Amino acid sequence: MRVLVAGSTGVIGRRLVPLLEAVGHEVTGLARTRRPAAGRTVTADALDRDALARAVADAAPDAVVNLLTAIPAAPDPRRLARDFAATNRLRTEGARNLYDAAAQAGVTRVLAEGLAYAYQPGDGLADEDAPLWTDRTPGQFAPVLAALIELERLTAEAGGLVLRFGHLYGPGSAFAGDGAFTGRVRAGKVPVVGGGNSTLSFTHADDAATALVAALDKELTGVLNVVDDTPVTMAEFLPAFAQAIDAPAPKRVPAALARLAVGGWGVAYMNGLRGARNARARLRLDWRPRHASWADGLAAGPGPAGGDPARAA
Repeated sequence: MRVLVAGSTGVIGRRLVPLLEAVGHEVTGLARTRRPAAGRTVTADALDRDALARAVADAAPDAVVNLLTAIPAAPDPRRLARDFAATNRLRTEGARNLYDAAAQAGVTRVLAEGLAYAYQPGDGLADEDAPLWTDRTPGQFAPVLAALIELERLTAEAGGLVLRFGHLYGPGSAFAGDGAFTGRVRAGKVPVVGGGNSTLSFTHADDAATALVAALDKELTGVLNVVDDTPVTMAEFLPAFAQAIDAPAPKRVPAALARLAVGGWGVAYMNGLRGARNARARLRLDWRPRHASWADGLAAGPGPAGGDPARAA
């Protein structure tokens, strides 16, 4: 199958391209600027409708994988809406341009990257039928959520499938040995806020890649949660992560005090996130995460950076 990976130089794309090639697909990466990358690459700005249409036509794919994002290395939770503005455009205008170009090129399969931690806070793990966080959405997260909802609508309209990934880790991520989150934890700048009640469902980039490969040849639409098997609260995760990277144990800070430093979304991220259930993806994709637990990822390298592209392929 000829596969176009839009966003091929991102955290997932760099793991996905060699894996697709290893299992026999003919892969073309799409990137906004030419950067060192495996395989064949075409360049176009997804917000430039005409340039994107030419690039997709040149690739002549059977399938398109939409991994388009432009997330800063260290977004500021107090200014999340600003820092995600470019990504929000890619998830809306960029996705529309990509899917229109794909339709013109005769593409028969569309997959997209979504988020598995945008669910309305509630008890237990969220399955795909649970509502997204549209009630009392934290202000800085509201435009991010609106873009995600539009991405899912556009993907459904294109007859595609959205894989909702959890907190993404692995090489190149914020949780990698040289990642922004890891650096802040090493510097003692990430406390446990309030009760640390958020439930985190992680996804290693290699597991995101294997799920995308599994989804390519299945006639599935809608959304699926692609996360590990072992959700963890923020209060449990942060001390374990700090210990794994030889960082100071995180301090505890009252939510009211933390709000002054990280804003409403920062506090919500620490205390309000709901974890996700992966049972439907396991069943429908016949997929299992290689890193069944975030702790497996911690053990695989310095911080949850683990994963060797050669082993993943």
